[in-house]
Amino acid sequence: MLARPVARCPSCGGPLEVRRLQCPQCATSVEGQFPPSRYAALDPAEQTFLELFLRARGNLREVERVLGLSYPTVRARLDAVLDRLGLGEDAGEAAAATLRRRLEVLAALERGEITATEAADRLVQG
Repeated sequence: MLARPVARCPSCGGPLEVRRLQCPQCATSVEGQFPPSRYAALDPAEQTFLELFLRARGNLREVERVLGLSYPTVRARLDAVLDRLGLGEDAGEAAAATLRRRLEVLAALERGEITATEAADRLVQG
């Protein structure tokens, strides 16, 4: 079994970041700041659940059968994993609201109601 990546500092609990990648074949290294995979934020139980869900090809009834849990419990676990990954319903609604605000700013700019500088400031502020 592969070791799971560590996402949190064992000393202070802060987030860890990847600073170096190395090819195991030729030893070429790349150094920089690389964001960790969003999946590294999942705890081991959530990662195992996601793996089972993928093996079941998204069939919640199959996950329910394998885990011996009720459908609502399995659904709640899936929702929790989606939320942790930033893919839950709330994330979609937030993204849609941000898009609407940006479109409103651009429309106001097009109508000449605000300057390009004001539009840029509003877009940066979110």
